[in-house]
Amino acid sequence: MVALNRTDPQPTIFLLLGIPGLETAHVWISIPFCLVYLLALMGNAALLLIVKSDPKLHEPMYLFLCMLSGTDLMLTSSTLPKLLSLFWFNDREICFEACLTQMYFIHSLSAMESGFMLAMAFDRYVAICHPLRHSTMLTPAVIVGLGLAIVLRGAVLLSPHPFLLRWLSYCKTNLISHTYCEFMALIKLVCDKTKIRQAYSLIVAFLTAGLDFILIICSYVLILLTVFQLPSKAARLRTLSTCVSHIWVILMFYTPAFFSFLTHRFGHHIAPHIHIFVANVYLLIPPMMNPIIYGVKTKRIREGFFKILTIKSV
Repeated sequence: MVALNRTDPQPTIFLLLGIPGLETAHVWISIPFCLVYLLALMGNAALLLIVKSDPKLHEPMYLFLCMLSGTDLMLTSSTLPKLLSLFWFNDREICFEACLTQMYFIHSLSAMESGFMLAMAFDRYVAICHPLRHSTMLTPAVIVGLGLAIVLRGAVLLSPHPFLLRWLSYCKTNLISHTYCEFMALIKLVCDKTKIRQAYSLIVAFLTAGLDFILIICSYVLILLTVFQLPSKAARLRTLSTCVSHIWVILMFYTPAFFSFLTHRFGHHIAPHIHIFVANVYLLIPPMMNPIIYGVKTKRIREGFFKILTIKSV
């Protein structure tokens, strides 16, 4: 379909451009994207199955990890099928309602991911700084309550986003220079004043990922203070090793997330194809790497994975 120079106030469809400047390479780019998506699906599904089947893994850290894996599965599945359709079949069209729905799921699930990482950091803080109170503080009821609170926070705080964009005038173009629908990508097509809407988006971003990141940093500062008070170097290294997996997961999630967030608002000098590529990495790499990192670093998860492979091979 030919792009319109001027759309209706409520357009019927948008056209996704993919990665600007790399349109001719979309088919080649889709190959690693597809492989990463398949690995993310298999890895997170396997992780959920392993934790479910092993009662010894029914601990707060792994239960929060399961919540993170479930969120990863939904997040990647809300973007990758349409992205692959765009890259393989040049299927650029996405209807207005579907675009707003995709935007809501991307942002709300990302907020939930950030919340679950904070919950995992809190678990590490309690386990290291208050080990004798770990089982009494993180009871099954508390874990369920934290999980529900994180889900509700992401669902409720992001619920206004589709309505903030629903009745605006999209008079510039119906072309979205992205591989998926995202709040800032859509707001750039609007001719109305959007300062209040952008301010709300910034506030929500701070109340979710921003605040979570600050609290995670605080928890690890307290953890380090406790670790350095341990009597022996071996005890310090052993205690820190329990946090390595989580630290890697945090870095992989927040680094591209903050890069994408800041680039949309302030990094106008950064090439569009770099920004869009990193924005896709942010939705693809963490869901793939989370189960791999925890599988490599956690003996019981490795054993569960090999057990599943053995059963399937038999």
